[in-house]
Amino acid sequence: MQSKKKTVAMLLAGGQGSRLGVLTAEKAKPAVSYGGKYRIIDFPLSNCAYSGIDTVGVMTQYRPLALNTYIGTGSAWNLDTLSGGAYVLPPYSVGESGEWYSGTANAIYQNIGFIEQFNPDYLLVLSGDHIYKMNYKWLLSAHQEKGAAATIAVIPVPIEEASRFGIMNTDADLRIIDFEEKPENPKSNLASMGVYAFDWKVLRKYLSADDINPDSDNDFGKNIIPAMFAGKEKLYAYEYGGYWKDVGTIQSLWEANMELLTEDPPINLYDEGWRIFSRNPNDPPHFVDKGARVTNSMICEGCNIYGTVQNSLLSPGVVVEKGAVVRDSVIMDDTRICADAVVDMSIIDEEVTVGKGALVGEPNDPDKSEKEIVVIARGMEIAPGEIVPAGKEVCHDS
Repeated sequence: MQSKKKTVAMLLAGGQGSRLGVLTAEKAKPAVSYGGKYRIIDFPLSNCAYSGIDTVGVMTQYRPLALNTYIGTGSAWNLDTLSGGAYVLPPYSVGESGEWYSGTANAIYQNIGFIEQFNPDYLLVLSGDHIYKMNYKWLLSAHQEKGAAATIAVIPVPIEEASRFGIMNTDADLRIIDFEEKPENPKSNLASMGVYAFDWKVLRKYLSADDINPDSDNDFGKNIIPAMFAGKEKLYAYEYGGYWKDVGTIQSLWEANMELLTEDPPINLYDEGWRIFSRNPNDPPHFVDKGARVTNSMICEGCNIYGTVQNSLLSPGVVVEKGAVVRDSVIMDDTRICADAVVDMSIIDEEVTVGKGALVGEPNDPDKSEKEIVVIARGMEIAPGEIVPAGKEVCHDS
């Protein structure tokens, strides 16, 4: 047995993220780029580091190679301690074949052996696909003070959007008196953030019962939390007042990146007191040519800018050639925008070439309620002079 830990964190990072389309064709959703130099998974891992949680199990499944390589030993997030670390946990092998995680609860159940090595008092269950900063110490402190079996972090959402989430109805003391998974007519607007603190011994009992239930979806929101509620366990909400963004769709990923370019960004990536760590390659400094024009944009290491970049985010190694224009777009690692090409309202994945004089997307029409965003998959080549209309998804099969 490893040395005893008061708290172990388990990070759910195996989701396919199908709503992100071609961006997750070759990698899991937590490995998708955000904010130029970051990956989505950098946020919960950095939160763990700042919260003093040094033992993190990262459960991977879909397209795990990029994520496994990226996480390594956890050194980028100061998690490679002698007594802790970041542990990549693929689905547990059963007999001669592997058994995929059948749900979020099953992912934890399959890793009971890993958790028991540390004999924790508390288990923190996190999602790997949200952008936020949270000190988990405050969540755990509230959990302990209430003597709760489970504490669920919640955030107020507009009531018209509440039907998209698991909704917690609470009393004045924030004890959960009713739980609704994506209700048609929500009674409150306290939405689950997918961040849970559990008494480990209590949770272990419910995980074991859930595993032998043939009718279960093996999911925390659909099965474990309702079962604990039915079992009259003490369940509490922890209301979080900071920024939190679910970037599970093309629209929300684009919006989250664009929010970083506003005059007062809702999340501070430059805060030295709570940095977001990443395993970013050591690229050379970015270069902006004397004839280039860059306005209201984030340009990362290794970029070479000879054209015009407006209101956009460029990941490391992006090249914008002379005469090219990039507007209102997210351009990921090592992509080249060739001379005189125009890119508008787009998310372009890694290692893409946009040929000379090509036109990708179109300027945002203020009369349109839904922004029509172009998405281009990793490694694609847009031919010189090619026109890619607004809203099109370009992938290897298209």
